[in-house]
Amino acid sequence: MTESCPGGAEGVSGGKSRFDDIYDRPDPRAYFRRLAPLEYEIPHHAQPVFRQVAADRAALADGHRGRPVMLDVCCSYGINAALVNHDVTLAEMYERYTAPGRRTMPTAELAAQDKEFYAERRRPDAVPVFGLDVAAPAVRYACEVGLLDAGFTDDLEQGPPGAGLSGALAEVGLITLTGGGSYVTARTFTALLGGVRRPVWVSAFVLRTVSYHPIVRALAAHGLSTTVDVTRTYPQRLFTDEREQRYAIEAVRALGGDPAGCEEDGRFHSLHYESRPDTG
Repeated sequence: MTESCPGGAEGVSGGKSRFDDIYDRPDPRAYFRRLAPLEYEIPHHAQPVFRQVAADRAALADGHRGRPVMLDVCCSYGINAALVNHDVTLAEMYERYTAPGRRTMPTAELAAQDKEFYAERRRPDAVPVFGLDVAAPAVRYACEVGLLDAGFTDDLEQGPPGAGLSGALAEVGLITLTGGGSYVTARTFTALLGGVRRPVWVSAFVLRTVSYHPIVRALAAHGLSTTVDVTRTYPQRLFTDEREQRYAIEAVRALGGDPAGCEEDGRFHSLHYESRPDTG
């Protein structure tokens, strides 16, 4: 969900730090310990947005039986699913997974506690959520504790969906993304939209250092129109060092943006894109 989809995306080699090692752990403790000092916060900003979009999409009569599924791309340990479907905040999750008392706890014990923790906080309006991420340990944990109804590790940057994901796409009505816009390209979205059966909406938070236009064009080819409010940005996280900040400032300027008050102040910032079927 942060930077866990290493699929050869465009624009990522210029100086952005990677965190691949925190996704090969059997549980999310290393993820939260590493990101806490960087104040990674985009899931917090996405929480109310995704809840509302999921509710709006569920209210749309589309001629199919059952509630449409939310597919979270680059889902990692299921953080977006946790925040959308449970009465929990990102701050509470940081506190939970960085607590000294849980530092040496066996993964099996943590998973058992997490399963009970999230079940007790499950919202009555919870939506079914599938997850997609190449980080198999993260996806496996999110499924084990009940955050994901199903998880898939297909690398759609490299090939088409497998049989499992292909079948699951028939149920998808909403695709969400936070953080992974630096690592997945139009190839992933083309593969997903080529397999859906219901009208699909896309709600994505994408760093301002990355051009989302290739994905917008891919969505348009499948009948989706995209809107974005460029005047509102969402802080993502602190920079790891001055090198990363210089990269971000230069990347934003190269795309025609103004880093003043955003990247120049020490944080990555994202824009929120909404894509829905073109009814015009």
